[in-house]
Amino acid sequence: MESQSHAAASKQPIKKRKPRLAAIEYIRGISMMGVIAIHVGSQYIGNPAANIHLIALLEIVSRFSVPIFFFISAFGLFYNLDIHEPFHASYFYTRRAKTVLIPYVVWSLFYLLHDGILYGTGFPDPLHLLSTLFFGTAKYQLYFLVIMLWFYLLMPLWIWIVRRIGIKGLFTLLLLQIAFDDWSSFSVSLNTFTYGLPDGSVLKPFLMYRLNYWVLHYVFIFVLGGWLAVHIDAFRKFMQKRRVGITLFFWASMLALLAFYYRLIFKQGYTALEAINTAHQLSPEGIFYTLASCLFFFTIFTYQKYPSFLNPVLHQLGRHSYFAYLVHPFFIGYAALFLQGHGILMTAGSTIVFYFVILALSMLAAALCRALGTHLPLLNELTIGAYPKKKRNPDA
Repeated sequence: MESQSHAAASKQPIKKRKPRLAAIEYIRGISMMGVIAIHVGSQYIGNPAANIHLIALLEIVSRFSVPIFFFISAFGLFYNLDIHEPFHASYFYTRRAKTVLIPYVVWSLFYLLHDGILYGTGFPDPLHLLSTLFFGTAKYQLYFLVIMLWFYLLMPLWIWIVRRIGIKGLFTLLLLQIAFDDWSSFSVSLNTFTYGLPDGSVLKPFLMYRLNYWVLHYVFIFVLGGWLAVHIDAFRKFMQKRRVGITLFFWASMLALLAFYYRLIFKQGYTALEAINTAHQLSPEGIFYTLASCLFFFTIFTYQKYPSFLNPVLHQLGRHSYFAYLVHPFFIGYAALFLQGHGILMTAGSTIVFYFVILALSMLAAALCRALGTHLPLLNELTIGAYPKKKRNPDA
């Protein structure tokens, strides 16, 4: 009996979980809304007369959405992890395979089959299928899961760093992050070399799709999330004491990123598309905006500095954010085909309606799938990695 208990413990470490943090769930929902805004903006920007201010709202103000996912993912991982205890690799990787890898493959195959039939492109051959899965190119939102899987794979490294890093180390890491992202995003020599490679080059896709799998683009924000989770008590005190400063930092960083966007358009003659492809989350202004957003949203959701009636809405947005994130391109595609078929141009007004329709359809689909999954557990297991909770044996 004792040997069986030890064996079970080696497979699944049992410990008391810390109190749930609503902020993580709420931020997840806000981030999902931001990602949908970015992708709706990509549809709207095709209008030659698109309103640059609405584009700024959809494409610039929402730029924290993807990197903040890495922040809260790391926070959630390290919040319930004792970094001074042995790392249970088999248990950790098994869970992440269930919650991320399987849904990633399922959704990738779904989009490849669906788009192949809808657009007549067919299903890729085995070699191109492997390439598509590696780079996360089956659909434009799926690359996030690829980067997340690489973060999970390197979890022992992040634990090692979080154990040893301090305030000065985090500041140094921030500076290195700014330098690396600036090089990866704006280096003329790197881009000239990449696009100068022949189409048949094995190296070319690894460089062209570097944003899809190089975790180095988001190391700082991930490590920061883990470090703050480990130092949660000090973080709470910091948020409470510096709430005003955090709020000012958030608005100042947003204005700085918007100023960068408008400067590119009005001073340097960029098109709106060129401007949003430059004033993004990996620019120095974007990195500071991401940092400020992480602190700001965690602060307001921790100390409830907003009307409490919003909590049920935020809860539902967070609860269904994973499925909504994965499914929303499906609805965007059909909504865009509907507009094209009826000769409806995406004006500013129709784009706003378009956004809320996509959000509503994505949330509705998520809720229906989640409800159906209570009767068909395999549905939730394959689409969002949610498994039925096992009943605890009172005699165990």
